[in-house]
Amino acid sequence: MLLLSVAPAFAQSPTPIAVEVTNASEPVLCAEKDNITINLASKDVRRFRIEAAHPSYIGTIQRDSFEADWTGCTGKDDPKPGVPQPPKRTTLYEQIDFWVVGLTFADFWRPSTATVRIGDRVVRNIHLLQVWMIRPMGGEEVLVLYPQDGYWRLRPMAPQGLAPTAYGSSFLIGPVEVDQRPIVKFKEIAFDPKAKTFTLAFERGGSATVAMTKTDQNINALDIVFDRVVDGRPFAAMRSMYVTEFNNDVARIAVREKGAKGWREDGIMAFTRATATDVWAGRVAPSRHNTSSPDMVFKDFRAK
Repeated sequence: MLLLSVAPAFAQSPTPIAVEVTNASEPVLCAEKDNITINLASKDVRRFRIEAAHPSYIGTIQRDSFEADWTGCTGKDDPKPGVPQPPKRTTLYEQIDFWVVGLTFADFWRPSTATVRIGDRVVRNIHLLQVWMIRPMGGEEVLVLYPQDGYWRLRPMAPQGLAPTAYGSSFLIGPVEVDQRPIVKFKEIAFDPKAKTFTLAFERGGSATVAMTKTDQNINALDIVFDRVVDGRPFAAMRSMYVTEFNNDVARIAVREKGAKGWREDGIMAFTRATATDVWAGRVAPSRHNTSSPDMVFKDFRAK
């Protein structure tokens, strides 16, 4: 099992903060449309952790599913299948066990205003950043970031015999706003490959660091630190897809409310809101869509 732990331990203040967790999801029939939005907001949070962990049933999967499902995508605003043009691929950083790739698509839904800095190298018109790590018999993509709309995806390294696993839910870090859909606008994204740390400069002001602190076959963890609080709007959000219990990327949510004697669990569409110190979102039964995609955990909310 390959283990990566390169950043200092995540500094924690004595008392975790409970944040406002609200559900802005809406029902859909199209499995290729993100309809799940879980917002996290607090006027005090300066740091927190995001983890991607394999679902509890990962060891039972006999056939994984990666295929797109266009069955219910008949609405006017639904995405439609097509044959995309191959993107331009540029290796931005490379060492024997870790490399970063930038992709530029022929079309992207937003203007390419954010610049990307990898070490001393500055590049523009990057629509997708891929972070790859070595594994036995090849490489594995463990993180992706879309610099022009702020979407991240994260997954642990695959268990033995099940590589690669699927991506599923995505998330946003920073001042979340709605421009056709929830996004975070960046001025610049800088990545220090030696420290495995992103520095995000937001269009709305302020910045954050996102450190890759642990990547192994169990979890993939990011530690986030803001230079100042994000007030008046969510500081993070999770985006995903749910059509039915058997066709989704996330089906359940559990929250640990401050002072409660246990976790509160609910279906992702039935959940409304909570004030919580920990949030888990995932599945307890396999789905026909992205079967192996990870559960997401948001935790360790701290003021400093």
